[in-house]
Amino acid sequence: MEIWPVDPGDPVAPYEQLRSQIARRVASGDLEPGTRLPTVRALAADLGLAANTVARVYRELEADGVVVTEGRRGTFVRASSAGSSDAARDAAAVYARAARSLGLTLPEATRLLDDAWLP
Repeated sequence: MEIWPVDPGDPVAPYEQLRSQIARRVASGDLEPGTRLPTVRALAADLGLAANTVARVYRELEADGVVVTEGRRGTFVRASSAGSSDAARDAAAVYARAARSLGLTLPEATRLLDDAWLP
């Protein structure tokens, strides 16, 4: 499984770049349920991040129900139908229509959603 590098010049924190990348790829189906994610140490080394940063990403994704950690077996994309539910699709369509009516580009709308997602 390939994870895209984080952009050190991006004002978005590296952990949030990684967290949102994985969450988006799971939601889009690019990362299918059951896909095993790299170990914390391996991914940290590959991306040049601290292991604690990747561990935080995995914890947040697990808290959000995106992944599940199975002890020493590893971390896997959780099997869930939430991202493909009618309610989720409807909510996304409403947001997309509102964003387009405001003249936002897709990257602008995505950035706003990412910003709103943070606790």
